[in-house]
Amino acid sequence: MHYISFDHNQLVNLRYSLNKEIIRSNRYGGYSSTTLNQCPTRKYHGLLIVPQPQIDGDKHVLLSTLDETIQTSRGEFNLGIHQYPMHYYPKGHKYLSSFEAEPIPKWKYRAGDIILYKSMLLKSYDQKLLVKYTVGSAPEKFKLRLTSFLAFRNYHHLSKANVFINTRYRTVNNGVAIKPYEGYDELFIQLSRKNKYVHAPDWNYNVEYSQEKERGYPYQEDLWVPGYFEVELKEGDVLYFTAGTSESAPGNMKAAFSSELKTRIPRSNFMNCMRNAAQQFIEDREEGKFVCAGLHWFGNWGRDTFISIPGLALTEGDFNTAHDILQTSLRDFNNGLFPNIGTGNNASYNSVDASLWFVWAVQKLLEAEEKPKKIVNRYKSALKEIFYAYRDGKNDGIYMDDDGLIHAEIEGKALTWMDAVTSDGPVTQRPGKPVEISALWYNAVCFMLNDVSDSNSDWANDLQDVKKKIEDSFVNRYWISDSEYLADYVYGEYRDHAMRPNQIIACSLPYKLLSPEQCASVLWHVKNELLTPRGLRSLSPKNPNYKGVYEGDQQKRDETYHQGTVWLWMMGHLAESWLHTYGEERSDWIEEWIEGLEPHLFEAGISTLSEIFDGDPPHTARGSISQAWSVAEVLRITRMLEGLKELR
Repeated sequence: MHYISFDHNQLVNLRYSLNKEIIRSNRYGGYSSTTLNQCPTRKYHGLLIVPQPQIDGDKHVLLSTLDETIQTSRGEFNLGIHQYPMHYYPKGHKYLSSFEAEPIPKWKYRAGDIILYKSMLLKSYDQKLLVKYTVGSAPEKFKLRLTSFLAFRNYHHLSKANVFINTRYRTVNNGVAIKPYEGYDELFIQLSRKNKYVHAPDWNYNVEYSQEKERGYPYQEDLWVPGYFEVELKEGDVLYFTAGTSESAPGNMKAAFSSELKTRIPRSNFMNCMRNAAQQFIEDREEGKFVCAGLHWFGNWGRDTFISIPGLALTEGDFNTAHDILQTSLRDFNNGLFPNIGTGNNASYNSVDASLWFVWAVQKLLEAEEKPKKIVNRYKSALKEIFYAYRDGKNDGIYMDDDGLIHAEIEGKALTWMDAVTSDGPVTQRPGKPVEISALWYNAVCFMLNDVSDSNSDWANDLQDVKKKIEDSFVNRYWISDSEYLADYVYGEYRDHAMRPNQIIACSLPYKLLSPEQCASVLWHVKNELLTPRGLRSLSPKNPNYKGVYEGDQQKRDETYHQGTVWLWMMGHLAESWLHTYGEERSDWIEEWIEGLEPHLFEAGISTLSEIFDGDPPHTARGSISQAWSVAEVLRITRMLEGLKELR
């Protein structure tokens, strides 16, 4: 029995199987994704989705779906499935017998007396999809027809039938090369054996994506079908299909498939699934090494990158990857700030905490590496620039106040990780001095003072002055004595009493401003009001602004994003705070929480962890189906627990 598998009854139940998705990325920024029964429900679904830097640098859906039709002397069996207005067609999911995810996605079809297996993988260092068909049983020879549905559009948008499409093709070895629009890479579609290609270009109209409809976006598109391949097969035959931006050698397809298969971490248990998922976020592109914040639609986000590095790389002892990502990020470092999103000309410097999380990532790297002096020298100048940029207010809206704390405020923007903005403005702007920013700032100052700066230097003296100011003000500004927890932010004399998870960061960092007793009180409040089986709520249900279900159009979802929605990544800091405060004592619940997370691997993004969940039970998975910092923090929690056991 495979660790991750689904049977016929589950696969033919559309309400069940359409909500379960699979995704695999490669190191070049491409990915392949669909649902369990291979009916796309998102505009972000596609079998080959790759960056097109020559167009806009974004990802584009080239091959949307691939339909198989089995042709026998007794009739046809169309194995595909698409959603159209008011119906599904051709309902090929009824032939599905089973699905297994180990070591790669594998579907078993039973059509009459024929059993056909389909396995699929995406090459790690090539923009190429490989599909393997194996005939398990067939009483007689039959024909397999393969029909490709093409989109050739940005993955945030949808395509419509048009007269501008180039319907021509050119013949390549056992296949064709197609380029529907100027500017795009050619798409090479090939088989491992001789075949018959029938060129019959046509549009497939009004394909619907139910997830986009539910999220309030346009949800219908037209896909272009250039033609189809036919090949004769018999019992025991194996056929390979490839679609990629470079030509394949048919004779090498079997070896390429087998070689790629050997690189996969087996998804045979929970932790192996986490390690496998962690690989999916690392992009090793020509411009450098990046972290994709989440799949499907996230790009390279500064804050998410730095929070994710310790879990994605350091837990595996992969120091080179951690360094490479940090060095790539430094290319967009400007005046003490890292971009919140984007790179190069598309970078947006609207984050107060990205640079402070960069300091934390370097700090974690220093803890893990055996050559700390080398690390210090590599990042010293950037750390120094961050300190003076924040202290001296070198960027609009971000400056150190007289009390040593960082004030962050720009009209119409939300500068912390709670950054949802609607047509009405920021939902959770938290202007002034957010608690986690002050905690991160103090941690950064202490780290630079004790581990980076030269003693008795002007920089060290400046760090010492700021450190004292923060120590004199933090508790007085944030500690709510009658409730015994921290204000979420302060603005002038105002203190926001909302119970949010941000205060836990003041207890999780290496350098703290709270006593053990104060941390214990914060932990009690956070654990009792915010903890769920899937992470921490972003706002207590006791608050009148709490929203427990994340659904609806973008406006409604953004209004809920940080107003009660559960975030898994915050669990890393709750666990770290707890272990700092109690050690092994009373920590069994953390292991139990990790064990309780395992069923989620079968709920949304198969074998990975979602971005967010509803605040209300049953805590339905929402947002991105695979999020970097969700996976990273679970790996980091597990490593912390292992570290405690090693000390016994």
